[in-house]
Amino acid sequence: MSDVALDALERRGIGLSVCAVSHAYRGLKALEGIDIEIPPGEVTVVVGPSGCGKSTLLGILGGLVAQEAGEVVLHGDPGADCLNPLTYVFQDFALLPWRSVAGNVSLVLEDHAMDKAARAARVAEVLALTGLTEFADAWPRQLSGGMRQRVGIARALAVRPAVLLMDEPLSALDAQTRDLLLDEFAALIARTGVTTVYVTHNLPEAVRLGHSIVVLGRRPGRVREIIRIDMPLAERRPDDTALMAIEQRLWALLRDDAAEAARELA
Repeated sequence: MSDVALDALERRGIGLSVCAVSHAYRGLKALEGIDIEIPPGEVTVVVGPSGCGKSTLLGILGGLVAQEAGEVVLHGDPGADCLNPLTYVFQDFALLPWRSVAGNVSLVLEDHAMDKAARAARVAEVLALTGLTEFADAWPRQLSGGMRQRVGIARALAVRPAVLLMDEPLSALDAQTRDLLLDEFAALIARTGVTTVYVTHNLPEAVRLGHSIVVLGRRPGRVREIIRIDMPLAERRPDDTALMAIEQRLWALLRDDAAEAARELA
């Protein structure tokens, strides 16, 4: 990753307050009474059993889903260079096959008032940041799954978001690629200061990335516990006994709900 590109993106994100948020689908309650404080520049990870409303909560934060009750309040100034304060990274890479890597990243800038040179500079910046400079002219079909997800991250960062909303972005990847990208995510987030809300089923991901881990209970999703990890992201290692203990604590909180959710799906 380019230090120049990282320095260009360094900034603080904005904070969010989730206040008494509830939601239902056709009378079936998905979320109930969610209260969360999401500090600026930190990673808030949301974990919980299948069907507890994790992705619904992310959709509410991003304005894709209208909550039935409660509110989401944004705190702070996204900054003059922020083109889209709330930006998603999905599990699906969602790249256009007829566009190159640079073309896919440029897509999110093309409806903004930027001249060609400024747009090219922004694309080059985020490609350098995500280690994709040499692949700028490659087609998505020529890339591995991990590389395609890097393109998705570069595209999200191109708009200089104040909040990055990530919905299981590594779940479609093999274990080795997932581990490598997880370290890259941690470095990116630590340096850019983008406020991040990260939904995952994967507990090692949660303890690797989260400053706060929000544990949701089974449907309707309610906050069971919020676990704080103050260790800097750069110092976290898979064999750290403190992190392993937190992972075990998370599993103890989730085990019964996860088993019940699995029986329900079966």
